[in-house]
Amino acid sequence: MIAAEAKPLSQEIVDEIIARHPDKTGDVLSVLEEIQDRHPLKYLPEATYDDVAQKMGVSRSQVLSVITFYSFFNLKPQGRHTVTVCRGTACHTRGSKPLLDGLKAKAGFHEDDEEGGSATSFTTPDFGLTIRTVACFGQCALAPVAAIDHEIYGHVSDIKLRKLVAAIDGGKGS
Repeated sequence: MIAAEAKPLSQEIVDEIIARHPDKTGDVLSVLEEIQDRHPLKYLPEATYDDVAQKMGVSRSQVLSVITFYSFFNLKPQGRHTVTVCRGTACHTRGSKPLLDGLKAKAGFHEDDEEGGSATSFTTPDFGLTIRTVACFGQCALAPVAAIDHEIYGHVSDIKLRKLVAAIDGGKGS
Protein backbone atom coordinates (compact mmCIF):
# COMPACT_ATOMS: atom_id res chain seq x y z
CA MET A 1 0.00 0.00 0.00
CA ILE A 2 2.68 2.54 0.93
CA ALA A 3 4.74 1.74 -2.17
CA ALA A 4 1.71 2.48 -4.34
CA GLU A 5 1.12 5.78 -2.54
CA ALA A 6 4.73 6.85 -3.23
CA LYS A 7 4.05 6.76 -6.97
CA PRO A 8 2.91 9.73 -9.06
CA LEU A 9 -0.79 10.46 -9.39
CA SER A 10 -2.55 8.82 -12.29
CA GLN A 11 -2.27 10.46 -15.70
CA GLU A 12 -6.01 11.05 -15.69
CA ILE A 13 -5.91 13.08 -12.48
CA VAL A 14 -2.92 15.16 -13.62
CA ASP A 15 -4.54 15.79 -17.02
CA GLU A 16 -7.82 16.79 -15.36
CA ILE A 17 -6.06 19.28 -13.07
CA ILE A 18 -4.05 20.81 -15.92
CA ALA A 19 -7.18 21.08 -18.12
CA ARG A 20 -8.83 23.32 -15.51
CA HIS A 21 -5.98 25.84 -15.77
CA PRO A 22 -5.90 27.51 -19.20
CA ASP A 23 -3.11 30.04 -18.48
CA LYS A 24 -0.24 27.64 -18.96
CA THR A 25 2.61 29.73 -17.52
CA GLY A 26 0.54 31.67 -14.97
CA ASP A 27 -1.14 28.59 -13.54
CA VAL A 28 1.94 26.43 -12.85
CA LEU A 29 1.80 27.28 -9.14
CA SER A 30 -1.91 26.41 -8.87
CA VAL A 31 -1.50 23.16 -10.81
CA LEU A 32 1.44 22.00 -8.68
CA GLU A 33 -0.37 22.91 -5.47
CA GLU A 34 -3.47 20.97 -6.45
CA ILE A 35 -1.46 17.95 -7.58
CA GLN A 36 0.43 17.88 -4.28
CA ASP A 37 -2.81 18.23 -2.30
CA ARG A 38 -4.36 15.31 -4.19
CA HIS A 39 -1.34 13.02 -3.70
CA PRO A 40 -1.85 10.63 -0.74
CA LEU A 41 1.64 11.48 0.58
CA LYS A 42 1.37 15.24 -0.14
CA TYR A 43 4.44 15.56 -2.35
CA LEU A 44 5.50 16.04 -5.98
CA PRO A 45 7.30 13.02 -7.43
CA GLU A 46 9.88 13.87 -10.11
CA ALA A 47 7.88 12.13 -12.83
CA THR A 48 4.89 14.32 -11.98
CA TYR A 49 6.64 17.66 -12.26
CA ASP A 50 8.36 16.55 -15.47
CA ASP A 51 4.91 15.68 -16.82
CA VAL A 52 3.51 19.05 -15.74
CA ALA A 53 6.33 20.89 -17.51
CA GLN A 54 5.76 18.99 -20.74
CA LYS A 55 1.97 19.26 -20.72
CA MET A 56 1.92 22.93 -19.76
CA GLY A 57 4.58 23.85 -22.30
CA VAL A 58 7.01 25.31 -19.80
CA SER A 59 10.58 24.32 -19.04
CA ARG A 60 11.44 21.81 -16.36
CA SER A 61 13.65 24.47 -14.75
CA GLN A 62 10.67 26.86 -14.53
CA VAL A 63 8.58 24.20 -12.78
CA LEU A 64 11.47 23.36 -10.44
CA SER A 65 12.04 27.04 -9.64
CA VAL A 66 8.41 27.31 -8.49
CA ILE A 67 8.67 24.12 -6.43
CA THR A 68 11.92 25.11 -4.73
CA PHE A 69 10.92 28.75 -4.13
CA TYR A 70 7.82 27.95 -2.08
CA SER A 71 8.47 26.10 1.16
CA PHE A 72 5.06 24.40 1.15
CA PHE A 73 6.04 22.14 -1.75
CA ASN A 74 7.49 18.76 -0.87
CA LEU A 75 9.90 16.72 -2.97
CA LYS A 76 9.77 13.78 -0.56
CA PRO A 77 6.75 11.79 0.67
CA GLN A 78 5.13 13.32 3.76
CA GLY A 79 3.37 11.75 6.70
CA ARG A 80 -0.38 11.61 7.12
CA HIS A 81 0.04 14.08 9.98
CA THR A 82 2.53 16.94 10.34
CA VAL A 83 3.89 18.44 13.54
CA THR A 84 5.72 21.72 13.07
CA VAL A 85 7.85 23.18 15.84
CA CYS A 86 8.75 26.87 15.82
CA ARG A 87 12.47 27.61 16.05
CA GLY A 88 12.20 31.41 16.23
CA THR A 89 14.06 33.34 18.91
CA ALA A 90 11.18 33.59 21.40
CA CYS A 91 10.32 29.90 21.03
CA HIS A 92 13.97 28.89 21.20
CA THR A 93 14.53 30.79 24.46
CA ARG A 94 11.41 29.18 25.89
CA GLY A 95 12.44 25.62 25.08
CA SER A 96 11.47 24.69 21.53
CA LYS A 97 14.76 22.86 20.86
CA PRO A 98 14.20 20.30 23.67
CA LEU A 99 10.58 19.93 22.46
CA LEU A 100 11.81 19.20 18.94
CA ASP A 101 14.53 16.83 20.16
CA GLY A 102 12.08 14.92 22.36
CA LEU A 103 9.55 14.63 19.56
CA LYS A 104 12.19 13.39 17.11
CA ALA A 105 13.53 10.85 19.63
CA LYS A 106 10.01 9.54 20.35
CA ALA A 107 9.46 9.14 16.61
CA GLY A 108 12.76 7.24 16.29
CA PHE A 109 15.02 9.90 14.78
CA HIS A 110 18.55 10.49 16.02
CA GLU A 111 21.12 13.19 15.34
CA ASP A 112 23.03 10.87 12.98
CA ASP A 113 19.86 10.58 10.84
CA GLU A 114 20.20 14.24 9.91
CA GLU A 115 21.99 15.42 6.80
CA GLY A 116 24.87 17.34 8.34
CA GLY A 117 22.65 18.27 11.27
CA SER A 118 20.70 20.72 9.11
CA ALA A 119 17.63 18.72 8.15
CA THR A 120 14.37 20.52 8.93
CA SER A 121 11.93 17.76 8.02
CA PHE A 122 11.70 14.15 9.18
CA THR A 123 9.13 11.56 8.11
CA THR A 124 8.60 8.23 9.84
CA PRO A 125 9.14 5.13 7.67
CA ASP A 126 5.42 4.27 7.88
CA PHE A 127 4.50 7.78 6.62
CA GLY A 128 2.43 8.32 9.75
CA LEU A 129 4.17 11.49 10.90
CA THR A 130 6.30 14.27 9.48
CA ILE A 131 8.14 16.53 11.91
CA ARG A 132 9.14 19.94 10.57
CA THR A 133 10.57 23.17 11.83
CA VAL A 134 9.62 26.70 10.89
CA ALA A 135 11.66 29.88 11.41
CA CYS A 136 8.75 31.69 13.08
CA PHE A 137 4.97 31.34 13.34
CA GLY A 138 4.61 34.97 14.42
CA GLN A 139 2.99 33.87 17.67
CA CYS A 140 5.84 34.88 19.97
CA ALA A 141 3.59 35.73 22.93
CA LEU A 142 2.53 32.06 22.95
CA ALA A 143 6.06 30.63 22.86
CA PRO A 144 6.95 27.87 22.55
CA VAL A 145 4.59 27.20 19.66
CA ALA A 146 3.88 24.04 17.65
CA ALA A 147 1.34 23.24 14.96
CA ILE A 148 -0.31 19.92 14.33
CA ASP A 149 -1.86 19.56 10.91
CA HIS A 150 -1.92 23.39 10.61
CA GLU A 151 -3.60 24.00 13.98
CA ILE A 152 -1.37 26.17 16.17
CA TYR A 153 -0.87 25.45 19.87
CA GLY A 154 0.80 27.84 22.29
CA HIS A 155 2.69 27.45 25.56
CA VAL A 156 3.56 23.90 24.51
CA SER A 157 5.31 21.69 27.04
CA ASP A 158 6.82 18.28 26.38
CA ILE A 159 3.84 16.58 28.05
CA LYS A 160 1.30 18.67 26.10
CA LEU A 161 3.05 17.96 22.80
CA ARG A 162 3.19 14.21 23.49
CA LYS A 163 -0.54 14.18 24.30
CA LEU A 164 -1.40 16.12 21.14
CA VAL A 165 0.67 13.77 18.98
CA ALA A 166 -0.80 10.70 20.67
CA ALA A 167 -4.30 12.02 19.95
CA ILE A 168 -3.69 12.30 16.20
CA ASP A 169 -2.26 8.85 15.71
CA GLY A 170 -4.57 6.81 17.87
CA GLY A 171 -2.27 6.73 20.89
CA LYS A 172 0.63 5.03 19.12
CA GLY A 173 2.91 8.03 19.68
CA SER A 174 4.48 7.58 16.20
